[in-house]
Amino acid sequence: QVQLEETGGGLVPAGGSLRLSCAASGRSISTSAMGWFRQAPGKERQFVAAITAGGSGDYYDASVKGRFTISGDNARNMIYLEMNSLKPEDKAVYFCAAPDAYCYAGASAGGYAVWGPGTQVTVSS
Repeated sequence: QVQLEETGGGLVPAGGSLRLSCAASGRSISTSAMGWFRQAPGKERQFVAAITAGGSGDYYDASVKGRFTISGDNARNMIYLEMNSLKPEDKAVYFCAAPDAYCYAGASAGGYAVWGPGTQVTVSS
């Protein structure tokens, strides 16, 4: 059974940085793509970033490209989301996700089968 757990959320001022971590068990990130999504109150879950199996490629939503970086540690089976130059509109609950098909690193939430409980990120203006 695949389980994901996010950590690292918190309150940060605009312009600040945070690093989110996702611990994966039951699936190796060296053989599976992984993704990060976020959901703000009253809004749909939004794609943030994805990384291919083993970390050979990464993809970003236009709203975070150049500010956020997704990475993985195969030895620790961890996925990270480094967030810089945070804006108030980045405030949301951030979720780590594992796709149904191991090779899927797309932006559709429907392509992901397993989700972590989420971690809250709040950016003060």
